[in-house]
Amino acid sequence: MGIGLGIMLLVVGAILTFTGLDESYLDTSLDTVGWILMGGGALALIMGVIQNAQRTRHTVVEERRGGPDVIERRGGPDVIERRDDPRV
Repeated sequence: MGIGLGIMLLVVGAILTFTGLDESYLDTSLDTVGWILMGGGALALIMGVIQNAQRTRHTVVEERRGGPDVIERRGGPDVIERRDDPRV
């Protein structure tokens, strides 16, 4: 959400700053409001990128020792099991 919000604020701020909108209905300068929105958008964009980088930096380490267990089963009254694990 931070990246999308940052892009939206940048676009709205650029529209207010760089277009010749009529300022007669507001008591403030739209250029100033546009620069403030673009600054907030840049900050939101940077924070969103930092948060996404932290989310994807998880590392899982899995250690396996020895070979996998091998189990053989045959049908009939005799069930033959064979395990190739030296620990068993």
